[in-house]
Amino acid sequence: MLIPVFVSMPNTLNEQQRLAQQLVLGELGHHGIEARTLGRTDYPTTFPLREVLTLAKHCSGGVILGFSQFQATAGVSKVGTPFRSRIRKGSPVNFPTPWNHLEAGILFSLEVPLLVFRELGITGGVFDNGVTDLFVHPMPKPDAEYQEKKALRAVFQKWTAQVRAHYYGGE
Repeated sequence: MLIPVFVSMPNTLNEQQRLAQQLVLGELGHHGIEARTLGRTDYPTTFPLREVLTLAKHCSGGVILGFSQFQATAGVSKVGTPFRSRIRKGSPVNFPTPWNHLEAGILFSLEVPLLVFRELGITGGVFDNGVTDLFVHPMPKPDAEYQEKKALRAVFQKWTAQVRAHYYGGE
């Protein structure tokens, strides 16, 4: 029997993102984990945020895939504060889907084991180190070298042990 985990990811991905997503989903399957996600494996019958909560309650873990979904090439952050800053020309800022933050918050509050990945340049909220007790991992590269793939497998082994404990122990 596969153990269900909630996977937070956008529905629209570019080719590199799709390959990274397939790598992660394949690793889940390798460990006997079933990826459940709104809009791919489960479809809402009520409003989406309620469906996320309902689905997450039936999962024993969560994976957050922070893929870039929006890029800003100009703008100012923290206007009117001493921390005001501009986006520098040639240094665009990337943002994940806001659903990553909502879904991560729901999963965190349900106290299930979380595994968080982010693409290079994705920051803020759940993707900032130290926001939770989680380590935020770089997004796996489909063309990774042997040592990187071995390290990724170790990350999944440790996390799936926690997922199994939650699932079988009812923690």
